[in-house]
Amino acid sequence: MNFYDYSILTPKNEEVSMKDFEGKVVLVVNTATGCGFTPQYEDIESIYEKYHDQGLEIVDVPCNQFAGQTPGTDEEIHEFCTLRYNTKFPQMKKTDVNGENAAPLFTYLKSQKGFEGFGRGPKALAMSAMLKKLDKNYKTNPDIKWNFTKFVVDRQGNVVARFEPTASMKDVEACVASLI
Repeated sequence: MNFYDYSILTPKNEEVSMKDFEGKVVLVVNTATGCGFTPQYEDIESIYEKYHDQGLEIVDVPCNQFAGQTPGTDEEIHEFCTLRYNTKFPQMKKTDVNGENAAPLFTYLKSQKGFEGFGRGPKALAMSAMLKKLDKNYKTNPDIKWNFTKFVVDRQGNVVARFEPTASMKDVEACVASLI
């Protein structure tokens, strides 16, 4: 199977096929409304506005699996994002990204790009310290570690990059720009 064989649900339980994005660059991100990384919505929206007309699509999948940081309904999440960050890209239904109920799309993405570390800096050290307490083997499995993990898919459907929430949004934008 490949990227285009998967789909994800909208808040109205309508299926969105990744095949709809064939020939486009896609940024898939699991998000949260009450996380320290939530301000990344501003950067994601900026990237969307800058590159959407050139073929970028965002697949925003709210997830409540990380410290319960997305407690609201799909409608409340959408309202928060549009009012607070003026997001224009579509949001999908709140969905699990890890475990037995994980969306198959995320199982596939993780199989293509596993966890490679949090990088350097204070946020990276803090994430590593926190995850060591939750799962001493976190470095060896491909699971999503936290909110705002991003996958970049090229125009041919190849998963070309995975960015942890601690990655610079400038690096995410540079990756997207290189594929546009």
